[in-house]
Amino acid sequence: MSYKSKLTWADVTPKAAYLNRRQIMAGAAGLGLGSIAGPLAAEVPIEREPTDYEDITTYCNFYEFGTGKEDPATYAHEMTTDPWSVKIDGLVEKPGTYDLADVLKGMDIEERIYRFRCVEAWSMVIPWNGFELRQLLEKVGVQPSAKYVAFETLLRPEEMRGTRFPVIDWPYVEGLRLDEAMHPLTMIATGIYGEDLLNQNGAPLRLVVPWKYGFKSIKSLVRITLTDEEPPTSWNKANRREYGFYSNVNPEVAHPRWSQATVRVIGGGLFAPRIDTLMFNGYEEEVADLYADMDLRKFF
Repeated sequence: MSYKSKLTWADVTPKAAYLNRRQIMAGAAGLGLGSIAGPLAAEVPIEREPTDYEDITTYCNFYEFGTGKEDPATYAHEMTTDPWSVKIDGLVEKPGTYDLADVLKGMDIEERIYRFRCVEAWSMVIPWNGFELRQLLEKVGVQPSAKYVAFETLLRPEEMRGTRFPVIDWPYVEGLRLDEAMHPLTMIATGIYGEDLLNQNGAPLRLVVPWKYGFKSIKSLVRITLTDEEPPTSWNKANRREYGFYSNVNPEVAHPRWSQATVRVIGGGLFAPRIDTLMFNGYEEEVADLYADMDLRKFF
């Protein structure tokens, strides 16, 4: 299956129109999302319009700045993102601490529109800019014994006021199986709507794994580690009963405190109808084979 395309946002709307969300949305509606979804358009059409930029950047989960949905947009400006570096270590051929420019060098930056589903049963459709994670892993060289990829978020209490409280065991950590990390849908996002990521959305680098719940898409990455053992993940450590390592979107497995069967679309207004949750968040055709022989109730 090919994931390449010559389409970019520049083919849809002039660069200057990025600053006008209404023009962007009108262009998207006129062409149909399948036409502007970038390299996955043919394989992963999305029928909903992209969520409004203001909603994406003001309704966020980023507990390092507070547990309220508006806290990240209020306080994340306190985080310094320049300079920025990422430590890549473990079972790799070229371990080291890489400046942001070195991470981005040679990466094939693309524009993709992905559904994004939070475990609290809300959903957005977000136009991400970024590159496939596998590009970076291939760049540093994955050793044959590697089976998992571990990720770590910045921990800087003087700039991230939420980390001054024991909401979870800081720093925030996440992990993927290697085949999940190497899947073409898995990306490192550097922006949204053609603009750089804002701090509250995980600047300057965040993971995006669209068939999993949003908390797997760890923000503000400072470390990536290749390992042969399943790495710890923050919410699994905090509550193993509620948050499994895999965290795939599965409407057939209810969260202990709420149903996963439907989702509330952010931006649809207070009385917007809920819609059915799709298996693997709508990416079943692309990723189901990764879990073909697994009990998805046991490995949730």
